[in-house]
Amino acid sequence: MALKKLSQFEHFDAEGFFEKLNLGAVGQNEWKDFETGEHKGTKVEVVIIGDKHDYKAASGVMISNIYEKLTVKVSKDITVPMNSHVRLINPIATVYGQYRNQLSVTADDIEVIKK
Repeated sequence: MALKKLSQFEHFDAEGFFEKLNLGAVGQNEWKDFETGEHKGTKVEVVIIGDKHDYKAASGVMISNIYEKLTVKVSKDITVPMNSHVRLINPIATVYGQYRNQLSVTADDIEVIKK
């Protein structure tokens, strides 16, 4: 049996996830609608430079997402300096992918904490 639309019932706590991460900006470009080419805002690429989560894992196994990259979509034009430490304002994230290990992230804004 294959049930449909189950992903509508999944919840990802984006605020809780990002509050324990330190993020650094490593790039940005224009966010365009894939089909129409319409300008939608800015895509900022960030890298996880600190991960304070205590992930559940087998005894003795260390798990971290440090140095993983994420693309954050912001529906306005912003400029984020390269190599600055940043914080996401009101992030929303959706888990996707065959192995449920990909994250689609949008935010209202990105705050520069330290240049």
